[in-house]
Amino acid sequence: MSGHQKFKTALILGTAFAALAGGQARAQTAPAAPAPATQAEPAPEEIVVTGFRASLNTALGMKRNETSSIDAIKAEDIAEFPDLNLAESLQRIPGVTINRVNGEGRNISVRGLGPEYTRVRINGMEAIGTTGGTDNSGGVNRGRGFDFNIFSSDLFNSLAVRKTATADIEEGSLGGTVDLDTAKPFDYKKPTAVFSAQASYNDLARKATPRLSALASTTTSDGRFGVLMSVSYEERHLKEEGANITRWTYGGFNGGFNAASTLAGYTLAQINNANPDTAIFHPRIPGLVSYDIKQKRLGAATSVQFRPTPATLISLDGLYSRLDGTRAEAQLQAISFSRSGTGKPQTIIRNGTVDSDNNLISGTFDNVDLRSQSRFDKLTTDFYQVTANVSQKIGTRLKLNAIAGYASSEFRNPIQTTVTIDAANTGGFFYDFGNGRFPTIRPGVDVANPATWSFVNGTSEVRIRPQTVSNDFTTAKGSAEWEATDFVKLKAGVDWRRFRYDSTEMRRLAGETVVTPLTAAQLAAGTTLFDGFGRGLSLPTGTPNAWIVPNLDYFINNYGIYSSPTYATGGIENATARGSYITVEEKDLGGWGMAEFDMKEFGVPVRGDIGLRYVKTDQLSTGYASQGTAINLVSADRTYKRWLPSANLVIDVSSNLLVRLAAAKTLSRAGISAITPGGNISISGGNRSFSRGNPDLKPTSSKNLDAAIEWYPAKGSIYAVSVFRKDIGTFVQTLSTGVPFTQLGLPESLLTGTGALPTDVFIVSQPVNSQGGKLTGFEVNVQQPFNFLPGILSNFGVLGNLTYVKSNIRYLIGTASTATVTEPLVGLSKYAANGTLYFETEKFSIRGSVAYRSKYLTAVPGTEGNAYNGTNKTINVDAQMTYNINDRIKLSLEAVNLTDEENDQFVDETNRLSVLTHSGRQFFFGVRYAL
Repeated sequence: MSGHQKFKTALILGTAFAALAGGQARAQTAPAAPAPATQAEPAPEEIVVTGFRASLNTALGMKRNETSSIDAIKAEDIAEFPDLNLAESLQRIPGVTINRVNGEGRNISVRGLGPEYTRVRINGMEAIGTTGGTDNSGGVNRGRGFDFNIFSSDLFNSLAVRKTATADIEEGSLGGTVDLDTAKPFDYKKPTAVFSAQASYNDLARKATPRLSALASTTTSDGRFGVLMSVSYEERHLKEEGANITRWTYGGFNGGFNAASTLAGYTLAQINNANPDTAIFHPRIPGLVSYDIKQKRLGAATSVQFRPTPATLISLDGLYSRLDGTRAEAQLQAISFSRSGTGKPQTIIRNGTVDSDNNLISGTFDNVDLRSQSRFDKLTTDFYQVTANVSQKIGTRLKLNAIAGYASSEFRNPIQTTVTIDAANTGGFFYDFGNGRFPTIRPGVDVANPATWSFVNGTSEVRIRPQTVSNDFTTAKGSAEWEATDFVKLKAGVDWRRFRYDSTEMRRLAGETVVTPLTAAQLAAGTTLFDGFGRGLSLPTGTPNAWIVPNLDYFINNYGIYSSPTYATGGIENATARGSYITVEEKDLGGWGMAEFDMKEFGVPVRGDIGLRYVKTDQLSTGYASQGTAINLVSADRTYKRWLPSANLVIDVSSNLLVRLAAAKTLSRAGISAITPGGNISISGGNRSFSRGNPDLKPTSSKNLDAAIEWYPAKGSIYAVSVFRKDIGTFVQTLSTGVPFTQLGLPESLLTGTGALPTDVFIVSQPVNSQGGKLTGFEVNVQQPFNFLPGILSNFGVLGNLTYVKSNIRYLIGTASTATVTEPLVGLSKYAANGTLYFETEKFSIRGSVAYRSKYLTAVPGTEGNAYNGTNKTINVDAQMTYNINDRIKLSLEAVNLTDEENDQFVDETNRLSVLTHSGRQFFFGVRYAL
């Protein structure tokens, strides 16, 4: 039985046990005989305020009492988080921005520092969750960033973002540490059960799917033992559609255009200029793309707590999540512009328009190679975690804590199959990027006619690329707290973590362009019409909304792409797959000590903490690398040690005004797959790339200063301003340069069957340490209920925040030079803002939220002469409405991405379009029942 199967079995048993315990607890809490008249009067029943406003108050209380800078979000009620996705909840916190995939939040950045620099802990233990995405959204996560979309928010009751460091929190973050906590049975004072059912509808996919969740919790009458179980299940069906250009390149790239090309005002030499600084740029692969995505998300959490004595608390927590998905992809591409040999050198420019930025924004072309492709992915992530926590008080001043646990994330992409068909040397192809953001892409042939297409050896492709990514954490730590005096508490502890990473991939042994040719009749039988493209995009005139695509099921069942030896796959024995075989083992041993103090007993309104953490890291990584004419498994190991001081100070100027000051040195380790000593070659259609690892990457360190003023004028209100500065000593950048294959030092046998030539230019990427730089910024945070207003106006409230971050990082621009270019930090949005307006009564609640993120860069420098790659600004609008029929039943209506915001990616300062897709609006209607 596999690990996750055992864990699921344990969760099922936990559910049964919770049900039995619940029955016992109800029996134990049956009405007792009336108490004697002389017994003391019972305490008045506590009034529990629930709802959105109450959750804001609870989170504010947590923020105000902490000595470090923390922002939190609490569940509105039992098993009722404010947002459907944890990442989307996190974006409401000042300084936090999110990246979305298929319309749903995937990972986060904190104060301009991306997912690689943000640690995530679940129930106090570090974890990494991994999923796969579309190629234009980053693909499979092979780094340290956490993919929040593997979880349903129903499994959690609080999250917090720690923005300043303390010695007792493990190192690994420059931006922030995110704490996710599931519910515990001792959180509730009586047996509790909640059930929720929703219908989800995406207006682009046009199909309703279910979303279900339940929670049950009970404790014994003496309060010493409790059990909690929660489960959730969700199905999603959505589409993402738009234009996929695959960057822009210059005229002289890949051999230049045919000598018969003409462009008014330009000579042939100018058309095929190979100097990116002065050349004319054109889209690399102008095309259309559609993704049909189906997901099933199952989650379960269980918690057992035992208090054998008032001084002892034992907790055992388990968490499981499974994300199953499929993605069907259809693309129509003009691949000529990115293909050497028989591609671009045969393509003729008949006429065109060049704008003031040297972009060939429109043109008519002959001898254009078209490609249609179908791809199907099956994607599965299994995440599970078990955590044991023991807290023991000894006397009145000493407390001991211990935690141990294991977390695992196993991503599987068992099916990733692509089949392409081609139409070579077509005439009259036209594109236009000068009429609005979405381009006109008009083939000169009937792409909806099977006779237009062919499936030929050496040109068409069958790609079969199943892959896996696994990572796990084993953690053990212990600490002691001693109240030395009434105003000083001393803490010390040790922690140990072992992290392991493993990735694999299979590819075809014969090469992906080695196929069994099909006759016209065979091809017609093996293809189908993909139609209905472009709903909601206002397609320009002439841009097709239907085209012929390969029928993958037919190819599998009739043309043997899974059974014929021609299409056989291999792993380590496959020259182009070996580079994905990477392992990393990392062991971190830390020790820390700190003092917490509160001087109010002496009339001094100052509290805070000061501490020091020491950490030793041992890393061992393996990968396949070229050694002469052979490619062998190689390994690299290293050890480094760091001292990390931290201090936080809070000055309570008055009962509702405080000032925070903080200083710390923080550490973030290099990306996981980045430290492999191996390399990986990839050839897909016209794309040629070679990625290398770098086991000598230094960890990124930062010296941080933070200050804040927080004013709490009334309950539930805050007006705060924070400033921060991070001096980043070194920064890991991915350096990408174009290099002919002959200069890579790799055997030419790697290209056999791929269709690539030794003279082709490959985009070589490798992570390197750059010089670093400074990051500065400020946050403004406002939260105000309008309960001071008369009548119905008192039910309104508002919360909003604005973050400004600036950084100037010096990026290397080449492997053979020390020259640099200064640009903002990759992943950093200069401006981010969130706003929510809400109205709430006992019966009815409605709120609307807006999240803004300014543009940010994703790669510096860009490839093929582009200064950089990036994503343009986004504005996401969400809304929620609830109505309480009675104390037990609540109806809800939620809407996500009301404006159908587009994913707009670009290259270069001139904002050349790279990707423009949309994924529709998501609606949820549900009912919630609480016992």
